[in-house]
Amino acid sequence: MKNKPLILVTNDDGITAPGIRLLIKAMNEIGDVVVVAPDSPQSAMGHAITVNNTLFVEPVSIDSGPQIEYSCSGTPADCVKLAVNELLNKKPDLCVSGINHGSNSSINVIYSGTMSAAVEAGIEGIPAIGFSLLDYSWNAEFDHLKEAIQKIVLNALKNGIPKGVVLNVNIPKTEDKKFKGFKICRQARASWVEEFDKRVNPHGKEYYWLTGKFVNMDKGEDTDEWALANDYISIVPVQFDMTAHHFIDDLNQWEM
Repeated sequence: MKNKPLILVTNDDGITAPGIRLLIKAMNEIGDVVVVAPDSPQSAMGHAITVNNTLFVEPVSIDSGPQIEYSCSGTPADCVKLAVNELLNKKPDLCVSGINHGSNSSINVIYSGTMSAAVEAGIEGIPAIGFSLLDYSWNAEFDHLKEAIQKIVLNALKNGIPKGVVLNVNIPKTEDKKFKGFKICRQARASWVEEFDKRVNPHGKEYYWLTGKFVNMDKGEDTDEWALANDYISIVPVQFDMTAHHFIDDLNQWEM
């Protein structure tokens, strides 16, 4: 590429998380990188934005590299908004979010701060990809993901991503750090069965820990959950127009 693309990098695990540090290194080999990421973990924030508190952004230098970095006190969606509207002098050619510590497959895309940052970029008209690894450990290994991530990013820059669509990429954790390949998938039909662990603190006040289990009701072999279970990297095109278009004609038949 004659002119390097401008790539915005963000995440929800925080600017010092190992996942984003690897993503930054991978993107430095492709384009000019600007990082705007939360100053602390913001997992499961969904598409929350800060409206009742002040936002702080400061330049930081976490490790060596040509990237420009900013640490933000807000949510992942805040980071993208600030980057586009205040910190950058032009719109990025691509936004990449992650690499998340833990899967964002199936219904988890709704809760994910990682994917919400990508969706916010999509709303701003920026092609965007969210990357997640099915390993929740802070010490998860990411180095072996670089080649696969770069392949996806280079394809996105070359071929484009339609307006209104972002890519949700989930990567399995494998014993040999190898993958069978890439699978273009649909989102599996699954949900969380919530449970609340009720406790009492030393002062006698009740409190709760949210727990539960993930239940996959989808037996299809074209889903992200199937791909991950079979050591494939899943790629799901996600749209943020939440209109149920197939129900419009039926809804028009209601007597109102």
